[in-house]
Parts: sequence; structure tokens; C-alpha cells
Amino acid sequence: MAEVTPWEVSGEVDYDKLVAEFGTRKMDGELGRRLVSLAGEDHVMLHRKFFFSHRDLDLVLKDYESKKGFFLYTGRGPSGPMHIGHLIPLIFTKWLQERFKVNLYIEITDDEKFVCKKEADWDHIQKAAADNMLDIAAVGFDPERTFIFKDSEYIKNVYPLMLKVAKKINLTTTRAVFGFNDQTNIGLNFYPAYQIIPTLFEKKRCLIPAAIDQDPYWRIQRDIAESLGFEKTAAIHSKFLPPLSGMAGKMSSSQADTAIWLTDGPKVVRNKVMKYAFSGGRATVEEHRKLGGNPDVDVAYQWLSILFEEDDAKLKKLHDDYKAGALLTGELKQVLVDRLNEFLAAHAKRREHAAHALRQMTHEGKLARKMWETNHVE
Repeated sequence: MAEVTPWEVSGEVDYDKLVAEFGTRKMDGELGRRLVSLAGEDHVMLHRKFFFSHRDLDLVLKDYESKKGFFLYTGRGPSGPMHIGHLIPLIFTKWLQERFKVNLYIEITDDEKFVCKKEADWDHIQKAAADNMLDIAAVGFDPERTFIFKDSEYIKNVYPLMLKVAKKINLTTTRAVFGFNDQTNIGLNFYPAYQIIPTLFEKKRCLIPAAIDQDPYWRIQRDIAESLGFEKTAAIHSKFLPPLSGMAGKMSSSQADTAIWLTDGPKVVRNKVMKYAFSGGRATVEEHRKLGGNPDVDVAYQWLSILFEEDDAKLKKLHDDYKAGALLTGELKQVLVDRLNEFLAAHAKRREHAAHALRQMTHEGKLARKMWETNHVE
């Protein structure tokens, strides 16, 4: 049985069931076409339905068409180094910012990572935050329209508004939404109030691109936003990038061998994919040639489908050849290895030159300067 919460994803995920359980709406063809039309181009994660669910995306597009506009918000919990799964929503967020020319707020939740685990060390979290922020800046966001901030540093600018948010949320709500209990510390009980704050940075509607496990936070925001004079936030939800070990759950930092880290070198990537990537192939070459493989459960194929093979014709050939037995498991894995190493090399090169962009996104850029001069009272 699958479990999906903001802190844990395990088991085989039924996305249709999640949509019904969370009360979101599936991305239908008409809405997707409207988004692509306004953006002026398609995105691979859209037309392959990796982003599959939403809350009020139709209203976001209506606001954009009426010139009211919208803004973007995403974040990162700095518990340690980043892996490829962490970059997926950021890549899509960058595309949205580029196509719609909107402001983006990126929250680094150092406070939440400290209070959510008893063994968490503050100094370790701060080092991870600095490292993560450089990786985030390397994605290539617009430095004049992006504000990256750590919760512990920006709290003095938002505390009055945070108190107004916190006053609207009772323990019954946090227990029902997040599963908190008598053993949950008061720091974690208070944190959801801060996570809501960036959705209130502008009087426009906020759009949050995120994996669907993060949706519970926005349910609370949508209950209280209008009573505070703000718009209900909108969201566009992605599926999970599966771990190398198989289609159940999502890539996790706690299982190092089933994740591809942004710092993994070519040999490490090849070893992990060849050794750990779950295969849809047959037990022997002869059997595979005769019966073919199953791309639906093959992790290498699924990763290529999500992001790492953007050419639809090439992806279809990989699918058909693998299913027919013409393409062996090792050959399919090698295609993924090559794509991953190209992707990681490009990211590493951008990261080497990201320090200046990060300074702009945290302090020196147009949006960052404005945000540090703003005290959010209402």
C-alpha cells in the first residue's frame, strides 16, 4: 500500500487515486494546450504527462491573459547534497519563468529540516543550504526576477505576517493534514505557517510547481488566504522520479545507491545504473530477443521518458526496439548513462560560474533588493 505525505513516499503510487484523495484536478488536454499556447512552446514534462495534476491552473492562465499576472514559488529542504530528483521541479519552474517572465521565490527551509528530526545538526544544515543554493542558482533562473532566501535569515521580514497566518491554523488542522501527534515538537507544528508565507509575497495568484506529495501545505493556505486579503494559491503537480531500484516510491537521499547525485562522476553513474537500475528485460538474452522487454517497469526507459530523451521519435524507437527484443537491457541502460553524464557535466560547468548569479538572487538583484527592503505586515 502506498504512503504519500510531505515527508515520505513509499509503495506503488496510484496517481489517479491520489488526485481523488487530495481533491486536485487532472491536467486535461484542453488546459495543457492552453498553457502551451500562452507559453509559446511545449515542454517535454508536459506533453509526456509527468506534470499531471493541478489546482486552479486555469485561473492562473486567466490572470495572465487579463494582464493581472502571477508569480512562482518553490523551495528546497537542505538536509544534504542534491540528487537529480530534486532538480526535476526546478527545471520545469525555470521554463515557466522564462516563458511567462514572472517573479520566482525559492524558500530554503533550514528551519524545517532542523526541527523535523531529533538528530539534525544546525551547522550541517547550514553547510547543506549553502551547497544547495549554488546548485539551484546553476539551474539558470533569471537573477533579476528570482529571490532565494533561507527561512532563518528572512524571518525578521515576515514574522508579523507569519503570526497572522499561524493564528488562523489550529492543532486540529495540522494533525489532520500532516499527521502530527502528541510527540510532534512545537517547532514542526509552527512550521506550516512559514511555508505558506511565500504564497503571500504578492497580491497576485501564486503558482507552485511541485511533486504532489507537497500538496497538503497548500490545502491550508487555500482555506485561509482570502480571509487575509490574498489569493488562494494554485499548483501544478508532478509525479515522482522513481529510484533506480524500481517504480515504487521516489528517489530518496536516504538510499544513496538508488539515487544519482549531482556530484556523481561518469564511472559512478555507469556503475549505479548498470548495477541498480531495475530492468524490464528478460532473464536471458535469448528469452529477451524472443519475448522482448517491458518498458513500463524499466527504470532506464522511464527516466529517459521523463526528461533525458527529449526527442519523441528517438524515445519511440527505444520503446519499440526494447519491447520487440531488438534492444537489450544493457544497451538501454547505456543510453541512459550517456544522457545522465551529459546532463551532469553541463550542470557542473554552470555551477562553477554560479556564485555571481547566486549573489544576485539572494541580495543584489532587482527582486532580491526589493524583498530585503520589505517588511511583510499584511
